[in-house]
Amino acid sequence: MCNTWTGTTWFIEGDISDCFGSIDHQVVIDTLAEKIHDGRFLRLVRNMLEAGYMEDWTWGATLSGAPQGGVLSPLLSNIYLHRLDSFVEKVLIPQYTRGRSRVRNPAYLEVVNAIARARRRGDRAEVRSLRKRQRSIPSVDPNDPGFRRLRYVRYADDTLLGFIGPKSEAEEIKRLLALFLREDLRLEFSPEKTLITHARKGAASFLGYEIIVQHNDRQATRGRRTANGSIALRVPAKVIREKAALYFSRGKPAHRSQLLNEDDYTIVNVYGAEYRGIVQYYLLAGNVCRLHRLRWAMETSLLKTLAAKHRSTVSKMAARYKAKVETPYGPRTCFEASVLRGGGGKPLVARFGGISLTRQKAAVLMDRQVANPHPRKELIARLLQGKCELCGTSEDVRVHHIRKLADLDREGSSAEWRAVMAKKRRKTLVVCTACHDTIHSGKPT
Repeated sequence: MCNTWTGTTWFIEGDISDCFGSIDHQVVIDTLAEKIHDGRFLRLVRNMLEAGYMEDWTWGATLSGAPQGGVLSPLLSNIYLHRLDSFVEKVLIPQYTRGRSRVRNPAYLEVVNAIARARRRGDRAEVRSLRKRQRSIPSVDPNDPGFRRLRYVRYADDTLLGFIGPKSEAEEIKRLLALFLREDLRLEFSPEKTLITHARKGAASFLGYEIIVQHNDRQATRGRRTANGSIALRVPAKVIREKAALYFSRGKPAHRSQLLNEDDYTIVNVYGAEYRGIVQYYLLAGNVCRLHRLRWAMETSLLKTLAAKHRSTVSKMAARYKAKVETPYGPRTCFEASVLRGGGGKPLVARFGGISLTRQKAAVLMDRQVANPHPRKELIARLLQGKCELCGTSEDVRVHHIRKLADLDREGSSAEWRAVMAKKRRKTLVVCTACHDTIHSGKPT
């Protein structure tokens, strides 16, 4: 979006009212039937959609909508709204996209010619005055009737269109979208959230970001006003206030009593995971540095929680858990708590902070992956090996199981199969037919 939506004049925000609860069952089946010619599968989907629901032991019919919370609901909604995507891409975008580029602004060309004449005369003062005037005039005609652009993006039921053209045509696009939704998909736009916003005077909301078009005649890079018309993503001030409020009590950061019974590693890990998730999501924003207030609120709440647990002070907790980490932007201060592992392995480290609040244009959500170097031997994997775990023969195998490991301590625990199960700490044992018969007959193997 930042690279392809340059010069957008209007943002058309679309939010479908109760999308998941208003999906028409017949439209879903008709859409699936266009590509899937299996009556049993279509009948299965229809029965799932019309299965109904239980509330206070009373059955209720589901006349429309898809069951929310199920694994199939997001998939069905995307298939359902694919018809909206096709309508925008095949009808609206070709209709409201024309012209290769805007024509040059005559007023701008007059100033350019005046600068050239002043340079030939050697009038430097006039050149400086004209250059200042030149930067206040658009280089191309912003109202060029022969140039239009329409761009579109959708995530779930939230849509955003960027349009270059007059507001009257933007309102016409909004009307056509609402008409298509009503007649073809039997859905309605939410009146409160479906807006037409001027890109330079207001901000559009999409997926938690504020989207604006920048305009600054004074900022020039290599003699060009590169900021003008470019898309910028911002962290909404409302998000910062709402996230920070979770760690406030009576107007200031406070400890979290529900974590006082946890160990230090868990407390730091909980705060670190919450902070890391918010910051990494908003690293694309140009004003991500505003999250310093959230970091301060969470950091103070973390130290107060540790201080309340150890009956100490915030300054002592800060000195105890303070650490330095290296980042691509230099060393950063963070707070760490570790837990020693048995067997001499590396300690588990929980960290809060240590993330540079610097914009990253190509940021990718990264989270630490905790890999298990010794994965558990699952029963299916042991069965697929087809090998007896007592005698080692590769014959027809089966599983011998017991109710609980404590049963191995009763009389007769000297049997080899009991020792093998106790060593594996498994209630199951993959054995061949002969060994299985021997186990049940009580004879030693």
